[in-house]
Amino acid sequence: MLKLINYILFFSLTFSSFSQKKWNFLIADNLQFRDEINAQYKDSVHSPLTKAARDQFTTLPFFSIDTNYYIRAKFVKIEKGRVIKMKTSTSRKPTYRVYGKAIFTLRDTNHEILLYQNIELVKKEGFEDFLFFPFNDFTNGGETYGGGRYLDLKIPQNDELILDFNKAYNPYCAYTDGYSCPIPPKENSLQTYIKAGVKYSDKDH
Repeated sequence: MLKLINYILFFSLTFSSFSQKKWNFLIADNLQFRDEINAQYKDSVHSPLTKAARDQFTTLPFFSIDTNYYIRAKFVKIEKGRVIKMKTSTSRKPTYRVYGKAIFTLRDTNHEILLYQNIELVKKEGFEDFLFFPFNDFTNGGETYGGGRYLDLKIPQNDELILDFNKAYNPYCAYTDGYSCPIPPKENSLQTYIKAGVKYSDKDH
C-alpha cells in the first residue's frame, strides 16, 4: 500500500491532464501487473530464468509508468482475416489469424497495427477472447530486448481498444535458450520509441 501511495503522490502532479481517478487506476493496475509478472519469474515452475538467475532475482527492470503510453485506440475487426504461419525464434511456425487492427496516435503520429488470434490457444477455456500484439520499436536492442516485445489483449466489446504499453513484456527467449518465441511481423514495427513496460539488459538472464 505504501508503494501505491508513493507512486500516486509523486506522479499525480506530473500528469495534470490525466484525471486523478484514472491515474490512480493506472498506477494500481500496473503495480498489480508488475507484482504478477515478478511472481511468475520467481516461480520455479513458470519462470524462464535459469536456476542461478532465479536465485538472484528480485524484480524485472521497468520504465516509469507513463500515461502517454496508455492509449485509447480505434479497433477494427477484420472479417475473415487471413491465417498465417508466424515466424518464431525456432523452426516452429504456430498458426494465427489476423483478427483485427488498432489505429492510434502517439506523439502526433498515426499508427496502425495488426492484432492476432492463436488458432489453438482460443480453443482453451479462458482464452476465447485473447488477442496477441507482438511489436518492435526503436528501443529494441538498446533499452529493450532486440527481438521485440508483446502485449496481451482481449477482444473489446466495441470499437475502442486500450493499449497500455506500460504492460509490454519481453518474450521468454530474452532470458534463456530452449523457447520458441514469435517474431513480430513487419506490419507491427512501430517507427517510434516505446519507453514503457519491461526493460532489458544482458544481465537480466
